[in-house]
Amino acid sequence: MPLVAPFRTSFGTATVRDVLLVRAVTPEAEGWGECVAMGEPMYSAEYAEGAADVLRRFLIPALPKDADPYGVSRALSSVKGHRMAKAALETAVLDARLRASGESFAGFLGAARDRVPCGVSVGIMDSVPELLDAVQGYVDEGYVRIKLKIEPGWDLAPVRAVRERFGDDLLLQVDANAAYTLADAPHLARLDAFGLLLIEQPLAEDDLVQHASLARTVRTPICLDESIESAAHAAAAITLGACSVVNIKPGRVGGYLEARRIHDLCQAHGVPVWCGGMLETGLGRAANVALAALPGFTLPGDTSASRRYFATDITAPFTLEDGHLAVPTGPGLGVEPIPEILKEVTVDTEWIPL
Repeated sequence: MPLVAPFRTSFGTATVRDVLLVRAVTPEAEGWGECVAMGEPMYSAEYAEGAADVLRRFLIPALPKDADPYGVSRALSSVKGHRMAKAALETAVLDARLRASGESFAGFLGAARDRVPCGVSVGIMDSVPELLDAVQGYVDEGYVRIKLKIEPGWDLAPVRAVRERFGDDLLLQVDANAAYTLADAPHLARLDAFGLLLIEQPLAEDDLVQHASLARTVRTPICLDESIESAAHAAAAITLGACSVVNIKPGRVGGYLEARRIHDLCQAHGVPVWCGGMLETGLGRAANVALAALPGFTLPGDTSASRRYFATDITAPFTLEDGHLAVPTGPGLGVEPIPEILKEVTVDTEWIPL
């Protein structure tokens, strides 16, 4: 699916989204799960074709015919890693079960709200004026929080320009996608002057110790993204003082059940969380919005409207209203693909019976 505009981060530029969907068909209902792995292994080791391969060869064959959503992770535990592929399979099974029982995804997870505040992630631009124009457009649309992607050479100047243009009242945060090292701590400390909500994943994903050291050096709260792949990782990060905010991406942590465990852990320790995004279609967006309605999600997430990324979504579009998205209330995800649109963008389909 082509993106409405190139999306550049410190690890590359995306112009299209390769989407892998899992459809689980049971005697009672059918459910959908979206794998958030990108087309190339840049954000993480997983990528869409690799996820399809591990689903085909290992994960789906390991699934019991009468799989309960809570039993999916146990059935797949012998396969190491591949959390995004596992998350897609678990979500499809869970969606089918909820559609059969008539329960909404939000109700199952424990949502406390019927709408969620939305932020938007703004990629690295070719110039500061281009960035300011883009941010102005998102502010005009009603987004309540702006996140700027940063990297060495594109950090202080764009952040300063946005803060000066839009004032101190704009909720503003930055995301480095692990582009810095601890040697950059004095430089990153200069971001303290701009009153940011947080700096997301400044250092390498596998180094909680150095994040803890950085957290003692800068005033801006450290938020971890790529470093958090499970509730155990979140517990370790909190214990070490490596972060004071957590970005929960369900695909990255292996599914919405583990995402809820991380939410519960962070809430118990007074650590705010927010829901990250991976350029999902309406299927993944519906699940993310339901998750973001849980009580511990006190910061606006990257649950942007459909038009932020796609001219035409595969579901009915999610539309921003007063800076918020409505939480779907129908059975399961509450949305499903529009058949003719799904057919138009589908390049391959494979059925795997259990």
